[in-house]
Amino acid sequence: MNARDPGGEKRILCFATHGVEHLDAQRLRYLLEPLSPEFFPFSYTRKRASALGLLRSARARRPSLIVMEGTGLAGGTALLLLRGLLGIPYVVSSGDAVGPYLSRRSRLTGLLGGLYERLLCRYCAGFIGWTPYLVGRALTFGAPRAMTAPGWPRELAADNAGERTRAELAIAADAIVVGIVGSLDWSDSVGYAYGLELVKAVRRLQRQDVVVCIVGDGSGKARLEELAGSDLGGRIRLTGRVEPDAVADYLAAFDIASLPQSVDGVGSFRYSTKLSEYLAAGLPILTGQIPAAYDLDAGYIRRLPGPAPWASSYIDALTEFLEAVSEGELAQLKRAASTPNLDAFDKQAQQARVCAFITDILSARASS
Repeated sequence: MNARDPGGEKRILCFATHGVEHLDAQRLRYLLEPLSPEFFPFSYTRKRASALGLLRSARARRPSLIVMEGTGLAGGTALLLLRGLLGIPYVVSSGDAVGPYLSRRSRLTGLLGGLYERLLCRYCAGFIGWTPYLVGRALTFGAPRAMTAPGWPRELAADNAGERTRAELAIAADAIVVGIVGSLDWSDSVGYAYGLELVKAVRRLQRQDVVVCIVGDGSGKARLEELAGSDLGGRIRLTGRVEPDAVADYLAAFDIASLPQSVDGVGSFRYSTKLSEYLAAGLPILTGQIPAAYDLDAGYIRRLPGPAPWASSYIDALTEFLEAVSEGELAQLKRAASTPNLDAFDKQAQQARVCAFITDILSARASS
């Protein structure tokens, strides 16, 4: 597939605001691969220099369209300038609501972030949301057209991966393993990192056959290890970072997965990159009362009350569930999760839809 019109080949320039090595960049490369885009090496650690480099590159190359994965301020500001000064259109792909996310830092930051988000949507040629909720938000903010591409599982587990991984972690075969995979970045504003809810819940349990497995690394790992106390290495296992192609093997060792999201303007708009991987692994999911927990539930999701995974009401409900869950209930959840509807997360279908979306944008601009 090539994005062409009667005037010749259309040149597409793309970049990911989290950097060329980030999973976001891998996602963007795959989605646009049939269109043979040029990839700009945006650096997350040198954002300002990268934005200036993008401006120079776009001015020299005059691409027909620029596609940005992420909503970073440096990259987005460059797109707005290129659109306003040179008339170069752009498409934004995003998995987060910018304003609500930044409001956790301060009210002023949130207001400014919300204004930036509105401008980014208002002047884009199209918006690709990781969820239909973000698509609706972008359309409300003035995006002229939009679509959903929610991501996909990266790898499938090897044969007998669950048993082998449990043996490597010295977890009993009959233990109930509840786990999470993700970046363990500590948020000072709410005092939270992924897995905190699991650590706090399991430390309250009377039963000894529940094991928490937290896969990932980041600034919150040391805090989680401290909170784990005497249960560290026993009922609480923190593996640290594992290679992306090994994630599915760790998921195979889980019995149930945690998908902690706040019920607000941040968490309610998300699916989380973990969701597709959990579903592909056939795992039941523990999460909050977010829209996705209703929209995607086919009997394998347990919705926990509370405004956020760091709230006492959420942790209380999680503790109660883990204390009471029986083998029969867990087996029922696993049966429901064994055949999830993965149509929305099909990798090749998303690539085809995104390429059609970009091609239609280019064709519409050529004929206008």
